Amino acid sequence: MPVKSMYERLGGMSFFEALTQRFYAKVATDEVLRPLYPEDLDGSRQRLCLFLAQFWGGPRAYEELQGSPRLRARHEGFRIGAREHDAWLQHMTAAMEEVGLGALDETQLLSYFKSVASHLVNTRDDALDLDDGETCPVPGPDHPGPAQLPIDKRGT
Repeated sequence: MPVKSMYERLGGMSFFEALTQRFYAKVATDEVLRPLYPEDLDGSRQRLCLFLAQFWGGPRAYEELQGSPRLRARHEGFRIGAREHDAWLQHMTAAMEEVGLGALDETQLLSYFKSVASHLVNTRDDALDLDDGETCPVPGPDHPGPAQLPIDKRGT
C-alpha cells in the first residue's frame, strides 16, 4: 500500500478549507494583522487554502492560478516584524487546535508554520521570541534565521 501524503492523511481539501476558515476568522478581528489584508478576506483565504493543500501533496491548483509560490517575494510589500509573526502564528496554532489533529500531524504542521512565519519576517526593528524564552534577532544579513542559529543553553 502506498504511503499517504499529508494532504490525504488530513482529509483532503475539506481539512484545508476548515483550517483557513478558522484562521481568517481570527485575522478578521486582529488589530495587528487585519490592516495587512484587503477588505474582503475571501481571496486571501482561498489562496492560502490552495497553497497549503498543494504544499502538503494535494492538487496543484495554487500553482495553476498564481504561478510559483515565491512566498517571501509575495509578502515583501508588507511590514512583517515580530508582532505580525507572533500574531500570525498564534492564530494559525489556534486554528489547528480547533480542527483537531493527531499529535504527529500537529507537530509537522506547526513546525512548518513556525519556519514559514520566521522566513517572512522582513522588518528588523524588533526580535523574535522563540518557544524556549530566548530571543533571536530578526533574520537579516547580519543575523541568520532561527533555524540556522542554535541556542545552546550549556554555554559551549
